[in-house]
Amino acid sequence: MSMSGAAFLSFSWLMLQVADGELDYFSKGHGMYLQGNFSIAGFFPVFYGKLPMSWTVNRFIHPSEVHVRGDVNPHGFHLTQAMRFTVEQINNSTGPRALLPGVKLGYQLYDVCSVPAGILAALDLLEQQNHNVSTARAEAGQEDSQRAVAVIGPDSSSKTFTPAALMGAYLIPQISYEASNEMLSNKYTYPSFFRTIPSDKNQVRAMIQILARFNWTWIALLGSDNAYGRQGMQSLADQAVKHDICIAFQGVIPSYTPETEPTMRKLVEGVKISNVNTIVVFSSKSKLKNLIPYIIQMNVTEKVWIGTEDWSASALISSIKDVHTIGTVIGVAIKSAKIPGFEEFERKVTEASVQHSLLQEVSNDTTNPDNDCLHSTDLFTLARKNFTLGQYDIASSLNVYKGVYAVAHALHQLLDCDSGVCSKRRVYPWQLLPWLKEVRFPIGNDSVYFDENGDPPSGYDIITWIWRGTKWSVRVVGSFSPDPITLTINEDLIEWHQTETSRSVPVSICSPPCPTGHKKLLMGQHSCCFDCQACPPATFFNRSEPTTCQPCQREEWAPAKSEHCLKRSILLLDWDNPLTIALLFFMACCLLMTCSSALILLINLNTPVAKSAGGRTCLLMLAALTAAAMSSLCHFGHPSPLACILKQPLFSFSFTVCLACIAVRSFQVVCIFKFASKLPPIYDKWAKKHGPEFTIFLFSITILFISVLRVAINPPEPSEDLKFYDDSIILECSNTLTPGSVIELGYVSMLSVLCFFFSYLGKDLPANYNEAKCITFSLMVYMISWISFFTIYLISRGPFTIAAQVFATLFSVLAFICGYFLPKIYIIVLRPQMNTASHFQNCIQMYTMNKQ
Repeated sequence: MSMSGAAFLSFSWLMLQVADGELDYFSKGHGMYLQGNFSIAGFFPVFYGKLPMSWTVNRFIHPSEVHVRGDVNPHGFHLTQAMRFTVEQINNSTGPRALLPGVKLGYQLYDVCSVPAGILAALDLLEQQNHNVSTARAEAGQEDSQRAVAVIGPDSSSKTFTPAALMGAYLIPQISYEASNEMLSNKYTYPSFFRTIPSDKNQVRAMIQILARFNWTWIALLGSDNAYGRQGMQSLADQAVKHDICIAFQGVIPSYTPETEPTMRKLVEGVKISNVNTIVVFSSKSKLKNLIPYIIQMNVTEKVWIGTEDWSASALISSIKDVHTIGTVIGVAIKSAKIPGFEEFERKVTEASVQHSLLQEVSNDTTNPDNDCLHSTDLFTLARKNFTLGQYDIASSLNVYKGVYAVAHALHQLLDCDSGVCSKRRVYPWQLLPWLKEVRFPIGNDSVYFDENGDPPSGYDIITWIWRGTKWSVRVVGSFSPDPITLTINEDLIEWHQTETSRSVPVSICSPPCPTGHKKLLMGQHSCCFDCQACPPATFFNRSEPTTCQPCQREEWAPAKSEHCLKRSILLLDWDNPLTIALLFFMACCLLMTCSSALILLINLNTPVAKSAGGRTCLLMLAALTAAAMSSLCHFGHPSPLACILKQPLFSFSFTVCLACIAVRSFQVVCIFKFASKLPPIYDKWAKKHGPEFTIFLFSITILFISVLRVAINPPEPSEDLKFYDDSIILECSNTLTPGSVIELGYVSMLSVLCFFFSYLGKDLPANYNEAKCITFSLMVYMISWISFFTIYLISRGPFTIAAQVFATLFSVLAFICGYFLPKIYIIVLRPQMNTASHFQNCIQMYTMNKQ
């Protein structure tokens, strides 16, 4: 070898020594490992691998033999570097803040490029746990570095289930950085499992919140054919029902083989037929990458894709040709933060790999290109590829970083390192487990700890894809917190896929929302597909029961198309109502007139005018009219039991007394002047034997009997009429239109007609006896007022109708006062010359002469 060659080798060897240990590893058939007092195993997918067709479970194969040559997984390479960086950072820490003073951590890394590789790696670790270590070495703290006290990894849920169960049986702590399946939170099955990635339970919550935030209720759901995808799909489907989200199509993404190609096409065709604009894909990136080309080929583009943390920020998916045409991608991503010094560490690894390459060229040393597995692959070969460190790699590397530090903090407590020097003794994995459950330490702005299920309390970033031509980047547009459930999204940061300038939020619904106050008429099995029907009056639309219109309570009402009920208005004639005040004034005037008329007649009771009017009978009539006017007081305010009992019977009885008196008096006058020569002797006996008084009494007692019997059989009570008006409650008395009340009304009407008949016959009597015209007019006014009231009552209710009834009552009283008594009061007070016997005799003579 020439001098220049020897100098180059010396220089290369020197560069390797000053690389700060970045390449300090040994390969002893068990993968890459670093000697230390306590070892941590790492399961990382450095290559994309698959199971050889000749492999069977009957043959124990070393983890390295399970791998079939495949492409390098840059993501897995970054994860291995993250673990190496973290271990070296802990080992190199000195001073009072050193985490493990006097103790060196080691690592043992496995390439879990497939599920069988992960199982065999776990078995290899368990075999090491049972390997005997000499007591002398144990007491000296020289623990074999291959006897791992904890495991970091694997990278997926499907690769984790079996290793977690195996290591859980031996209580070997395992901290996964990417296995998010919520089944792994079961401490009965996986007692020693922890993770630094949030559980899929929280991821499902975040995705549901995103769908609800943008009102995407008509979706398709795809999931990969593994535990991660199937469990995630099931959990999301269960939660979707609770948030009124309908799944129009659901399918499983199979592993790609020539035989599954028709299944892939059928899956994409199902998404197209479902006519959805939003597709949720709960899949691992390794499964989804084989489906994306079919999605692009079959033109399922311009959609919104909701992605999980496994693929939404992965360059493996974004690097697929024409993937930018599929539409808008909104994903859930692990919260990421840069690890100080990590990028510099990887840069030094790359520089060292270049120097090692030059050294190989001088020494003509090469590696076997047909055996690309971690334990036999030169790390320099991978490092020379200079893989780009993407956001997804940074986030997962941070999870590895947290996991290694969690183990170190647990060791710190177990070895009593607070004194400044860690104790040197043997540590079993099960001894580390309880301390790992209690760790709590800060990294950046976050606090790292595990809940009772071994899950971290962290949430997610909400990201979206940004395309500038074919250049891809990820933009954080929001965040999700699981405790309490909180979603924040800045919609302005999302670049929707539509070509229109408006760039509005895409719509993904089966049926447009119903207008206000409309219920849903479901069409088929999906609650999101429906017609709308307006809620009828007296019902309302309750959002908690969208398919029914609920009736309002009896005290409430609602117009058509209403979303809530309103309080019914109360219809009654309050005492402070202006109408009430006016009617009370009217009643006071009527009472004043009846009382003053009675007083005047009482003083002049023996005069001819008073006698011609009926004498003492007039006082009875005025008393009856006074009682009739007083009955109007029963109509004001809230109905009371006493008012309901007195209201109609009091008026009917008092007015019947008045009508009976007028009828008898009219009958007497007509008989005397028109039928004096034809009257039978019985009339004289009737007139002389108090027949008029008895007749008035008979008429009165009859109506009294009818009224009392009616009240006794069906007593009127305060009631509420809720049927006449939809929006009001009429406060009235019950049993106002019973057969008894009809008989009572008919009786009064019959007496009114009889009275009208007799008064009409006497319309041409002498002037001093001719009150027939006034009485006839009064009866007509009385009848018209009550006919008007009953007409109003049939078409309307409420304060105005009650006022109309009171007015009819008072107007009837006023009509008889003015028609019967007022002319007589006028003669008594203002025309005393006409209130003489001679004047009456003169009028009779003139009437007789005219008749002859």
